[in-house]
Amino acid sequence: MPPSASHFLRSESGSLAPILAIMLIPMTAALGFSIDYNSAVATRASMQNALDAATLSITTLPTSTSLADRQVKLQESFAANSGQGTAKLDGFVVAADGTASINASARFAMPTNFMQIAHVDTVPVAVASAVRKRPALVETTFKVDKISGYWDKSMTLYGTKFGETAANKLMKISYVHNKYGDPKGYGTSRVYTINGSTETLAQKQVCTTRTVTSFYGLPTTTITQTDSSGKKYATTCVNTMYPSTGAGAVIDVSLMDKLYLEMKIPNPNPGLGGGYLPTGTKQTLRSDDTATSDRLYIDSVEVKQGQVVDIFIAVPCGQPSTQAWEDGGNAVPAPVSNADFFYTVTGKCDFNKRPSQTVLTQ
Repeated sequence: MPPSASHFLRSESGSLAPILAIMLIPMTAALGFSIDYNSAVATRASMQNALDAATLSITTLPTSTSLADRQVKLQESFAANSGQGTAKLDGFVVAADGTASINASARFAMPTNFMQIAHVDTVPVAVASAVRKRPALVETTFKVDKISGYWDKSMTLYGTKFGETAANKLMKISYVHNKYGDPKGYGTSRVYTINGSTETLAQKQVCTTRTVTSFYGLPTTTITQTDSSGKKYATTCVNTMYPSTGAGAVIDVSLMDKLYLEMKIPNPNPGLGGGYLPTGTKQTLRSDDTATSDRLYIDSVEVKQGQVVDIFIAVPCGQPSTQAWEDGGNAVPAPVSNADFFYTVTGKCDFNKRPSQTVLTQ
């Protein structure tokens, strides 16, 4: 062993212990600060997730909920999602078009363990969240344009309220064939709003068909047809609205979480211009059934096979959409001109409880 090393080990001066003690203090402090820092980072991430969830939760409350009640719900949801500290609703503004902007924040004084060596007892942790919620469908108006076909049929709008499982009838359009014998077949249609067991007539369309020798001079609104033998038919449809200034069946869907359309085609008895449904024809068609939704046309475009139609999206905000159903007499895919059940639906959109229009922006 070298003499210097031997001397160092035999030294009894005690000078090494103080040096090691002095060096150990900053090393321990650095390690402790690192542990407290990582704890703060983890706490902040947890608080951010909890605040985001809480902010989203208050967007599904009824529109009549006060800011104070939203604040209470925000804090409750924040705590339930393991958020530490206090959450605060900084802003909840709904624009004229129904777009909602929500801002929230949360703060927590996180106790330290090792930083107390430096007289730092707590570390402030703060997070913020911002949400933008687009307007959603709150009202729909249905109006019959033209219905044809040899088979009587009906279309019903069903809605399921938030927090419920049973679907309720909201609107119905019924059609009865007049059995005149013209190629396409026309009849009488009625549009109703439905509230429980009460049906209220909103529109009646009566189509009358006659044979003519010529189409010359007929009004432009006349529906003209010629059969295989050359016989000519002229059909005139008259609309009556209830009330007379009404636009159709107006349905409040602001409390609805789900909407779907269902068409029923009961098997008719053979008669003049009529007959049984072709073998294999489905008598119940639904917009939320992937096996039958492709018989629905939205603005002349046929729904693709295997898709579920979201009525909240299928009905546009503030503008009319022309929709149609092929009732089963023709195979699909097919041009929209083959369809039998044409109607116009218009949507009114505003702020409502549906969560699907909500996005985090911060």
